[in-house]
This record gives sequence, structure tokens and C-alpha cells, in this order.
Amino acid sequence: MENQIQKKPRILCLHGFRTSAAILQKLVLRWPENVLEKLDLVFLDAPFPARGKSDVEGIFDPPYFEWFQANKDFTEYSNFGECLAYIENYMIEHGPFDGLLGFSQGAILAAALPGMQKDGVCLTKVPNIKFLIIISGAKLGGSKFGLPKLAANAFSSPVQCPSLHFIGETDFLKEEGIGLLESFVNPVVIHHIKGHTVPRIG
Repeated sequence: MENQIQKKPRILCLHGFRTSAAILQKLVLRWPENVLEKLDLVFLDAPFPARGKSDVEGIFDPPYFEWFQANKDFTEYSNFGECLAYIENYMIEHGPFDGLLGFSQGAILAAALPGMQKDGVCLTKVPNIKFLIIISGAKLGGSKFGLPKLAANAFSSPVQCPSLHFIGETDFLKEEGIGLLESFVNPVVIHHIKGHTVPRIG
């Protein structure tokens, strides 16, 4: 039994902007048991308490967290390097991890990490990321979001890391999510009819 548990892919899950690990866990745990039993999911709170109102207030309980901050136009970022160091330290202490799952801000971050790891600017002390699950993602340096300096080369060459992308029909990030696909080699895509959310599957 112990060997079977060890063989499950260990996945670090990164939640959305001004939400939390507990909130993402509630959403993902709606997936079918026959999917969840094959995965070792670890949910991490972002390093910074929310610095403003959360869109999920009244739906999910606080506290709420954010991975990094940006100005209104997403052209300037702060605490991006601190965020990367925080994730790497967690992966060192609680890993090894095989892949990443990200939703919204967590997905935007997760999508950039393999390229940044390859570039040697982050996650240099942990094994290479083997796969990504991107839910309501977008591209840093794409049409909506500027490029933090540390992520300058994140998408300079096609990302070879296997990736699964969930794209919602009514998601406000739909076009950005579709644009992100162009940066990946052979991305697998699941389209769903919902909006900016973690969809039920199965």
C-alpha cells in the first residue's frame, strides 16, 4: 500500500488571487474520486495576505492571500522574486513535487515556472517540473499581463513541459488562456461551459 501511495504524482496546487489553499482544495475536491485517488495534491497558501477586497468574500471564508502584486495595468510587479523564493523553499521542505496545478493567478504563475526554471532564475534547487495543470490561466507578457523582469525569458522558447489547460467559455481570461497555448508544445485542452472557476469534471 505504501509503495502505491509513493507512486502517485505529487502536485503542488497554487490558488487564485485573494483566495486560499483551503478554497482551491474545496473546488478541486469536487472532482471524481477515481481521478483524485490517483493524485497526491498539496495545497499551498500564497505568501502575502490579501491587500484589498477579495472577489470571493461572502462565498468562501477568509483569510485570503495573493502571490504577488501588480499595478493597475499589470506593467509593474512587486514581491515577484519573494514569491518565487517562497515556493522554492516550500518545494525543498515538502517535496519532491512532480507537477504544478494552478488556478487564475496561481495558473499564470505556474505556466511561467518551467521556462524560468530552465532559464535558471528560480526553482534551481528542486527537480524539474514534469507537468502542469492550468485552470483559467494566462501568459505573463501576453495581451493582458506585462512581464516581470525575472520572467523575461519564461516563454522565449516553446515550453516543452507537458500541460493540461482548462478554458471556460465565459471566463474573462478565455482569450488569454487560448493565447497561452501557443507557448506550449502539444498542450492538451479541456473546454468547459463555465466561467472563471475550477470546473467539475467527469
